[in-house]
Amino acid sequence: MATLLMTDPTQICEDILRADKAHNIEQAILPSENRIIDRLLARRLELVEAYAEIHEKLHARPHGIETMLGIVTNVAAFWNPERVAEARSARTRLAEVNREIAEMAMDLAGLLEERSEISNSSGFASATHYQIVDVIDAACSENYHYRWHLKGELKPLSARYDLKYWPNLAEIVRVIGQDADYADTEATAPLTRAAATGSRGSRADFFKALFELIKEKDTASHGHLPRGFRLSDNTLASLANCALDVGPDELVDGAYVKRLRQREREDRNSTR
Repeated sequence: MATLLMTDPTQICEDILRADKAHNIEQAILPSENRIIDRLLARRLELVEAYAEIHEKLHARPHGIETMLGIVTNVAAFWNPERVAEARSARTRLAEVNREIAEMAMDLAGLLEERSEISNSSGFASATHYQIVDVIDAACSENYHYRWHLKGELKPLSARYDLKYWPNLAEIVRVIGQDADYADTEATAPLTRAAATGSRGSRADFFKALFELIKEKDTASHGHLPRGFRLSDNTLASLANCALDVGPDELVDGAYVKRLRQREREDRNSTR
């Protein structure tokens, strides 16, 4: 019986999941991944064949099973449909913020220029900053690194070189606005690009993130999975259904994953 248990793929995979959860609890980290682990443990009967395939393909590779199960819990925790929707909203908001910065910067640059003009022609002044080094110095008043390492070198420069050597405040603000106006919103990591850069969200986003993280964890990327590692369409569908806690009326199947993979291949080929 002991030998049977030691070679039972479901038991082996679940022991790994329980160990991961215990570690997370001990370290007080990743509660969202623990919730995914609980889902997988609760739906063990749906995962027997998936665990069998994972064990068959990875049991001889050190840390292989742990890596694959970790990928599932990580993607389900952080790239589930709700999180991907948040990422898409953040992308939209970032573009809006850049537009607002560009508009406000142009307005502020105009006001700064008007203030300088009035101060230079009216006989009145408001004792405000006009030299960039003074602005930096004020902004860094609580910055230990600036005060002890940079201030002593920067401040003398403002006395050594007069205003014609420095950008005025309006010019600086205008450049900030131009930079925001010309900015393109791009994903900063391949996983984000895979999951959230399409024009509209769908359940496919989870699988795109899953494919990408599997690729990032193979030996070609110094990971523990075999180069070009693949699980069957049915196994991926079962893992997704259980990790995302999909109800019986919304389950995805192997045919869905197969179609998705085919579209992914077509998209890659079309961009070459």
